[in-house]
Amino acid sequence: MVKINPIKLQGNWFEGFALDLHTVSSEFLGSDEFGHEIFYTKRSEIGELLYRLKYKSDKSTMEDIVETAVDFLVNQWKISSIIDVILPVPSSKRRAFQPVINVGREISSKMMVPSHENFLKKDRETPELKNIFDYHERTELLKDAFEIKNQSLVGKNILLFDDLYRSGATCNSITKILYDKGRVGKVYVLALTKTRSKT
Repeated sequence: MVKINPIKLQGNWFEGFALDLHTVSSEFLGSDEFGHEIFYTKRSEIGELLYRLKYKSDKSTMEDIVETAVDFLVNQWKISSIIDVILPVPSSKRRAFQPVINVGREISSKMMVPSHENFLKKDRETPELKNIFDYHERTELLKDAFEIKNQSLVGKNILLFDDLYRSGATCNSITKILYDKGRVGKVYVLALTKTRSKT
């Protein structure tokens, strides 16, 4: 388990948190021989674990990530008893190992709350959003991108789970569908980390 600094997330959901910032600081070091900018980036403890899991395929970080998330949900946020289902946010990039799905599964197992990985589906492909910084542009790209599979979660309280929260466009888009079409109870959002910028 690692030290975290939870951040409240504002959106169309009932309540949401990120466990911490993803990066604490980033210092420009110059450019490499190909003209690519090089930075020295310092990450939060959970941000470093997520970075290693997501970009270095270091699965040894899973235990600490899951333990930290579960401890927050159970002992700090105290919503474990009111969550009926965990819904991982579908990834915009195909990977052999999907961090959001796999961490979501482990949280689900530890909390004994079902994870419905296939309840949300992407109706159409979207570009990877990490390089699109304008909130309205992100929202437009996500319009009608997600769909729910059935009405099995009517009235249920949902924990929408993501790894990295940037602008909230994805979570807002999914939450709207869950309320409007899925007629769920309350939507709560948990992200492992949040970018420092608001965009």
